Amino acid sequence: MNPQAKLISTTSLLLGTSITISSNHWMTAWIGLEINTLAILPLISKTHHPRAVEASTKYFLTQATASTLLLFASMINAWFSGQWDITQLTHPMSCMLSTVAISIKLGLVPFHFWFPEVLQGSTMTTCLLLATIMKFPPITLFYLTSPSLNSTLLTSMAIASAALGGWMGLNQTQTRKVLAFSSIAHLGWMTIILNYDPNLTLITFYLYTVTTSAIFLILNTTNTLKLSTVMTTWTKIPPLTTIFMLTLLSLAGLPPLTGFLPKWLIIQELTKQELTATATAISLLSLLGLFFYLRLAYCATITLPPNFTNYMKQWQTNKPTNPLTTIFTSLSIMLLPLSPMVLTIS
Repeated sequence: MNPQAKLISTTSLLLGTSITISSNHWMTAWIGLEINTLAILPLISKTHHPRAVEASTKYFLTQATASTLLLFASMINAWFSGQWDITQLTHPMSCMLSTVAISIKLGLVPFHFWFPEVLQGSTMTTCLLLATIMKFPPITLFYLTSPSLNSTLLTSMAIASAALGGWMGLNQTQTRKVLAFSSIAHLGWMTIILNYDPNLTLITFYLYTVTTSAIFLILNTTNTLKLSTVMTTWTKIPPLTTIFMLTLLSLAGLPPLTGFLPKWLIIQELTKQELTATATAISLLSLLGLFFYLRLAYCATITLPPNFTNYMKQWQTNKPTNPLTTIFTSLSIMLLPLSPMVLTIS
């Protein structure tokens, strides 16, 4: 890709995200979302592969639909209440339409269909952007409108996302699709607590972003796209593969790693709200995700070549490790002791 075009796309991506997260007017938030959509499309289709073109087309159509619904919801709200302020979402129809629109943008069940396919057709770096930065503006809109949203609808979508994300990830052999369904399952955890403690939704998103970024950067360094290739990474960079295993277990939410913190706090808050059945259900559904994280960790560290699957033998990589990989992996493994400070900041 042309460096100038890449710079323009990246700058527009940051600009669109900044406009949306800092706006309190529906029109400026919508403009920021549109800038984001247009900025990421060249990055998705830059390889000129048919899968990449397909992914960019699916992404454009779903995001355009979501943006139209969001604009329609804000116009209905302005028509009945005279308010364009994001926090003044009062009309029931506007609340429902905005929930649907933001869910499409995030990839929540039942609007998840586009997300795994788009990630599968993109490069690892673009997947990292789609799974982290591109979810920040919709999560911010959810945060700002959380007092007006229907808790029953959000809880149903959250439970469905956690169930489908874990269930569909079980039989995947492509690492990008595994991480796509992992993202859907984590969105369920973020959404289920939105009505009761929106700050906890943001903390969960931040920690998910750190952990997922570490995994994508490691996979990009080792050039790993399939589970059969994961089995050969131990012979290329053993220390990085060990860290990869710990980061996967952190994403699964096992103590004493960082990923345990948001799940622990969410279960605690749901129990305080006397939603013990909901907390139990989403905790049990997270075991599905734990299974495929353990399978990835098993393939990376315990299964050593030679094996009986057909794959191309890869020699030790000469690609230097990105400094960001070290930072993100350290945070995703060792942040749990700092949890009192995280809670104080929030």
